[in-house]
Amino acid sequence: MEVIDLRSDTVTKPSREMREAMFIAEVGDDVYGEDPTVNHLQERVAEILGKEAALFVPSGVMANQLAIKTQTQPGDEVIVESDSHIFNFETAGAAFLSNVQLCTVKGNRGILNMEQVAQAIRSKVYYNPKTSLICLENTHNKAGGTIYPLEEIQKIHDLAQNKKLALHLDGARLWNASVATGISPREYARFFDTVTVCFSKGLGAPVGSALAGTSEKIELARKYRKIFGGGMRQAGILAAGALFALGHNIDRLKEDHNNAKLLAKELSNLPGVNLDLNSVQTNIIVFNISGRSESAEELISKLKTKGVLISEMGISAFRAVTHLDVSTKQIEKASIIIKSLLGN
Repeated sequence: MEVIDLRSDTVTKPSREMREAMFIAEVGDDVYGEDPTVNHLQERVAEILGKEAALFVPSGVMANQLAIKTQTQPGDEVIVESDSHIFNFETAGAAFLSNVQLCTVKGNRGILNMEQVAQAIRSKVYYNPKTSLICLENTHNKAGGTIYPLEEIQKIHDLAQNKKLALHLDGARLWNASVATGISPREYARFFDTVTVCFSKGLGAPVGSALAGTSEKIELARKYRKIFGGGMRQAGILAAGALFALGHNIDRLKEDHNNAKLLAKELSNLPGVNLDLNSVQTNIIVFNISGRSESAEELISKLKTKGVLISEMGISAFRAVTHLDVSTKQIEKASIIIKSLLGN
């Protein structure tokens, strides 16, 4: 039975061409800074994002946590959106690794405006924690791949500058935002002190993310990467996959966006499915189902028996993510299967 896996864009497998690039990669010991392929990747990412330096790390979680660690002190507070990846999916890493607490603010589809951020900044009275960092997410995973408006980013940047706060971008899917809007990653990144990007989601590499920022911050992040257990040796094999992804798999993200819109349109016509088509801006679809006796877990199990995999996002909420390993034909087939289960 064919399986159409829409759980995440992390489930992609490297193509034959990517594997070949990884196979022939020139390598060295990256802990010594001697892996030429890793060094090339880091220079390339820094160039794309307009930053002084970048650091290759095993995961997006590590990249975000390094950004927090390098820009806070124990006892500080970090402002995040309440549905953000940093708050919901990083296993309390900020508290565990950096001894900081998160101030969560509910946004509109994952988007905070400047006024909300301003209200969350602590006064300097002695018994308050010190607000030191603001983290934004673009695109926003849990909100359904929504894109952060550039004009709002600039307003928050100006506020952060005025208040002398650091600003970090969780840009795991920044590539998707850029392709959807035509705004370059560099233009988004210029408003942030640090930026993370991921290679193992929509770009199809098997492993890896990067943190970019000033040379000073990245040098400190390199030290903490070692402490966190992220020092890798002949990591050029992995970096080669990321370099191939940067060179071949960014422009094609528009296919994933089109497939997501196609699936979302079909789902929105089903009885009991609550899905705002305006929320489907990139490759993620989040929808709710009402009026059914089955739980989300039961519905997901039924879909699995028919060869369609999606994710649970709550008691009656679901997520489907399009990616390079799912074709338009497979999206059409998945739509038929889902409709056969939910359309009655």
